[in-house]
Amino acid sequence: MLINEKMKMADVIIHDPTLVPVINRFGIYLGFGDATIKEICHKKNLNVQFFITIINAFHDSQYFPARQLQNFSVELIIDYLQKAHRYFLEDKLPEISELIEETIADTTDQRSPFMVILKFLTRYKEELTRHIGREEETVYPYVLKLNAALLSGEVDDALKKQVQNMPIEKYEAEHENVEAKIFDLKNIIIRHLPVPNNQRLWYKILREIFTLEKELNEHARIEDLILVPKVEIMEQKILTGK
Repeated sequence: MLINEKMKMADVIIHDPTLVPVINRFGIYLGFGDATIKEICHKKNLNVQFFITIINAFHDSQYFPARQLQNFSVELIIDYLQKAHRYFLEDKLPEISELIEETIADTTDQRSPFMVILKFLTRYKEELTRHIGREEETVYPYVLKLNAALLSGEVDDALKKQVQNMPIEKYEAEHENVEAKIFDLKNIIIRHLPVPNNQRLWYKILREIFTLEKELNEHARIEDLILVPKVEIMEQKILTGK
């Protein structure tokens, strides 16, 4: 089932509660009554079609309209990606860490195997933070600079030289496969860790890691299949003037 703008937001959440964090990234929170997606987006001054496209991409793994997504502005895409970054670093990873710490506190084993998982997750967050920092401090400003130059029609030699020396494909080559690390973490827990005393917590940790893995995969798809191709076209226009 594809989600459309005429649906009530409450019905969408009831049908797929895993969409709540994605909706929150747009500044939309529970308590919207019987309002439709279109009504809420207009009230929040959001691009309705962009919102629906993102929500459907998360709702249905087979849905990914690359051509449609590429029609949206780079400012809109980057704003969404930055909000997702905050969610990963400030909400999701701390939530998983807290669950693991709770599991460790629930055991009498001073060398709990979950200590290894906590250290793994801490190192992963540090790596993801570096990766995100490189994107937000270097890549995104570069993309916005290209876009501004094309919109204004003011393309100077310095910008052309920057495109020649550091095109987006070089940034893309440095793009660590952060999703693979989460896959490794999931497999360690499933294959090698004993079930702790509190199985409820254990299952919740695993469920949250599965969710994070899915969200990271969707995030990477938007970056690699939407943002990068758009930037490559912009770079070509900068260099050729066409």
